[in-house]
Amino acid sequence: MKGIVITIARQYGSGGRTVGKMLADELGIHYYDKELSKLASEESGINEALFVDTDESVKKKWKSRISSTIYDGSLKKPGDSDFTSDQNLFNIQAKVIRDLAESGEPCVIVGRCADFVLKDYDNALRVFVHADHDFLMQEAGKVQSLKGKELEKFIAQIDKGRADYYEYYTGHKWTDALNYDLCLDSGKLGFAKCVEAIKAYARVRYGEDVFD
Repeated sequence: MKGIVITIARQYGSGGRTVGKMLADELGIHYYDKELSKLASEESGINEALFVDTDESVKKKWKSRISSTIYDGSLKKPGDSDFTSDQNLFNIQAKVIRDLAESGEPCVIVGRCADFVLKDYDNALRVFVHADHDFLMQEAGKVQSLKGKELEKFIAQIDKGRADYYEYYTGHKWTDALNYDLCLDSGKLGFAKCVEAIKAYARVRYGEDVFD
């Protein structure tokens, strides 16, 4: 199998994480989600909890700093005053993502702006999973005790956090289809067909033998 990295961004409740896990299991490749925090900690020597605290979230006053926070690949050195800043924590995690893409081993990576980090990598297949309101409510309701307007508000808050995080570090809109190679409506397709659509796209782009 060629060293393809499939990145998945997703709306809360769309099942993007489920699609990613199903895809990885079916192909027999590694799936990276929360494990990225552990890898970033091992890479830098910084406590893993700091990476967990900043995953897919930004400070409230993010808009005033956006021009200076767009990811550019730079890294601070141990001993620098801002070595454990949110910006450098993101950059360290981004380096881990790049290292995975360059390792030659295929994998699935969920979230963490991986699509932007790997935008110049030809072996990166960038996917966005979304769904309509009713489907998001239905799926979110399976794991949350909230209902009705409270659940609707919760979903909106999670997605706003992801959108803010994405724009903070990339300068782009999270839901802009131009950021991705493939956008899938899981409410219309279902999870299994989303997996098949990703595989089909990969075969068209990289060749029929891509998963051999």
